[in-house]
Amino acid sequence: MFDILEAEISPGISTTDAVALGCRIEEVGFDRLGISDVVFWPDCFVLQAVLAEATKRVRIGSMVTNPYTRHPAVLAGMLATLQEISDGRIFCGIGVGAGLEDLDIDYPRPVRALREAVEVLRALLAGEHADLDGDLFPVRGASLVRPPSAPVPISIGTRSPQAMRLAGEVADIALVGARHFTPALASRYRVWLAEGAARVGRDPSEVEVAPRLTLCVSDDAKLARASVVRYVAHYLAIIRPPEMEPDRLAAIDAALSRSTGWYFDVNRNDDPALAGLVPEEWITNYAVVGTPGEVVEQLGHIADLGFTSASLNLAAVMRGDMTTGLRETIDGFASVIATVRPSCREEQS
Repeated sequence: MFDILEAEISPGISTTDAVALGCRIEEVGFDRLGISDVVFWPDCFVLQAVLAEATKRVRIGSMVTNPYTRHPAVLAGMLATLQEISDGRIFCGIGVGAGLEDLDIDYPRPVRALREAVEVLRALLAGEHADLDGDLFPVRGASLVRPPSAPVPISIGTRSPQAMRLAGEVADIALVGARHFTPALASRYRVWLAEGAARVGRDPSEVEVAPRLTLCVSDDAKLARASVVRYVAHYLAIIRPPEMEPDRLAAIDAALSRSTGWYFDVNRNDDPALAGLVPEEWITNYAVVGTPGEVVEQLGHIADLGFTSASLNLAAVMRGDMTTGLRETIDGFASVIATVRPSCREEQS
């Protein structure tokens, strides 16, 4: 099915637990490990440094950071240091960001901000003496004291056509955040990517394209589906699929407004009405969820759309604490990863 599998964890857990889960993710056979960059949560870049010391093979990076709270010049220095610690295993996932409203950040000129951020990162990480006259992130004749000896791949995470075109121009990896994928939607994103690549005379096949998918695995399929209702409601409210009735979407909006905490935090409070507002077919449309056998079947449908990589946002099974719930998803997926990523079978034999 897939050549590359990426796992993302949101680190609302202790550093010790995050490292243990990261080591288990490497052991299972994932190629990349992304750490969510969430304001007020444990710092994803400090965790990357600790994980880089604790692991040997898996690539490690942000999923995704943003140029508003992480100035790209400062970010470049962080990435250079992490690249040295990890012996060349760091990547940088960057996007517009989310949850910055509590800092009164309103995401000014988001595509421009991403473009300038990548320009700064590319120049400084390449060891150049950068003199960039950006509107948002100018750099006046500066260079890193210790640039990395190996390139740092850059992922751009997006749901928008403008940022997907930008990924076609400047990214190594495009992370498609649509969550629900159909042949028409997959084709649309590839067209946008190709349009961006054409602007700079680039072959779009140079950019790895990975759908971002929510993954929750348990032998208790009903519990797994219940565990991602809030996730699915969150994305339905953002994406607003035209085939969903407006009254239902309005009711989901109202229920989310009565809920508290991030959708991926097991200590969140979900309004009880959500369970009745998100039909089961929408859960399986917007998440890869269920028993190990069921998730293999669902991922097969994604692979049939022509994707050879997948970025899996790991959702905790509702077991009372995040570490236990995430471990259940990871261990459940471990039993089938050799089917989903056949090269794992060779590596583990």
